[in-house]
Amino acid sequence: MLRSILLILLEFFTILVSAQTVIIPANSGYAVPAEKDDESPMFSSKNGVQQWTDTKQQISYFFYLRNAGDLNISLNAKNKAAGTTLKLSIAGKDLSVNIPSSKDFKKITAGKVSITDSGFYTITLTAVKKGGTSIADIQSIELSGTAVADMHFNPKSRRNAASVHLKYPLADSIKAIAFYNEITIPEGADIIHSYYMACGFARGYFGIQVNGPTERRVIFSVWDAGNEAVDRSKVADSNKVKLLAKGEDVFADGFGNEGTGGHSHWVYPWKTGQTYKLMVTALTDSASQTTIYTGYFFLPELQKWKLIASFKAPHDGKTLRNLYSFNENFVGLNGQLQRKAYFGNQWVQKENGQWRELTQSSFSYDATGKAGDRIDYGGGTENGKFYLWNGGFKKATAKFGDVFTRPAGVRPITDVTKNADSLKQAEKDLEMIITAVRNKQFDTTGSKDGVFYNILKEGTGDNVSVNDTVTVYYKGSLLKDGSIFDQTKDKPATFPLKRLIRGWQMGVPMCKVGGKIRIIIPSGLAYSIRSRSKDIPPNSVLVFDIEVLSIKK
Repeated sequence: MLRSILLILLEFFTILVSAQTVIIPANSGYAVPAEKDDESPMFSSKNGVQQWTDTKQQISYFFYLRNAGDLNISLNAKNKAAGTTLKLSIAGKDLSVNIPSSKDFKKITAGKVSITDSGFYTITLTAVKKGGTSIADIQSIELSGTAVADMHFNPKSRRNAASVHLKYPLADSIKAIAFYNEITIPEGADIIHSYYMACGFARGYFGIQVNGPTERRVIFSVWDAGNEAVDRSKVADSNKVKLLAKGEDVFADGFGNEGTGGHSHWVYPWKTGQTYKLMVTALTDSASQTTIYTGYFFLPELQKWKLIASFKAPHDGKTLRNLYSFNENFVGLNGQLQRKAYFGNQWVQKENGQWRELTQSSFSYDATGKAGDRIDYGGGTENGKFYLWNGGFKKATAKFGDVFTRPAGVRPITDVTKNADSLKQAEKDLEMIITAVRNKQFDTTGSKDGVFYNILKEGTGDNVSVNDTVTVYYKGSLLKDGSIFDQTKDKPATFPLKRLIRGWQMGVPMCKVGGKIRIIIPSGLAYSIRSRSKDIPPNSVLVFDIEVLSIKK
């Protein structure tokens, strides 16, 4: 009796599972070749697939089956003209589907396949024959049978792969003024519409993008203060980040729609398999509650650092915090493709100049992952580096909150005085100085080794040597706008001359004790691309008025 009851229940359960139907919206598919841009109407959130006209273009749908068994497949489709024949391919089997003439969507049975194992599966539609000007409009894919129980698919029209992140824990007691990271994109993982971000922090992010078949970029952005998420024109000036400087050929502007802020990018043909070094620095000013964030990118072919941009962020005054990296698929046209990036040798520099290594990270993902719309992502450690991957409809290899640890690396060398744009910047500085002299902004006695000078008062004492310790009154200003960034007031200052910038070492020895000199220092002989202080932007030409009171040999 019990056996009979169990058989009846088993039969009922089988019928119930077989009767289950899953509807996959047609707008969640992918075309290969992909549409030209994300404004294409081919995948409509309202109508599904429409305006499919190219017979060389296939359309694919991806889903995860947790059960073996029968899979019945139907299309809800229509076409104004008769004569379209589609090939539906899945699990090594091809089914033929004829689309009849109809103004309304009709359920068209494609056939049945046997699923032998769990895993990701793909339905690919190919146009064998086109009836009329269009191949077909498709509203949805309908699946039923024992294999569909507890299956997974993306029900949303958003076709982007889930963004995945690595978060680097940093104690609140560590005041980081620099964050260094290295990134490598393996061959074949450089997918269009990808952002591989290495140096993320509370106010911005810094990484590399693939923007088109022939265009790649280095991206550095910093967010405004306030709560405006879309339109930067609505952000008060007091909340906007300000661009202080940018590198040669770097484009800089504002951005919106994902928060607002200052954006910069440099078009640069970075390559797969090559490791690139990135660094963000933070220069804080607690009095004004601002922080200057500067992004530097190391060019391996020149073995020099390039300034990308420097932004002043209001309502801040804090050092680097909330450090992270991510992979992002920012346009969903090809969200079915897998992206991967390696992140290695992470370090932060503390206020005392010491470096501290970050060898631990935790895995997380965005709202698409949290909602369960996409389950193809992962991360971990490999060959001494952290890695992230997203997309590709492969089985997940990490869970939210997983912690990864990598082996120790090598402390970075970050000499940003080795400036990739130094020659072009030197030309700009020289032109700026000559123009200022021509416009009688100041007089000049002459120049020596690139430093222009004017003896304001002849001294009567000893000549100054670069090896001397000098006691001076001085005033420093920017040639660009005349703003004073530093000066002595009631008391003079005493410096070993060799510890000062090269412009002082070259210019001050042209003055005798008791004399006064004005020196105009190109940025390359001053602070170059460094953010030296809140009042001296990178690539600044400096003007110093100096009175030499005494020297100590």
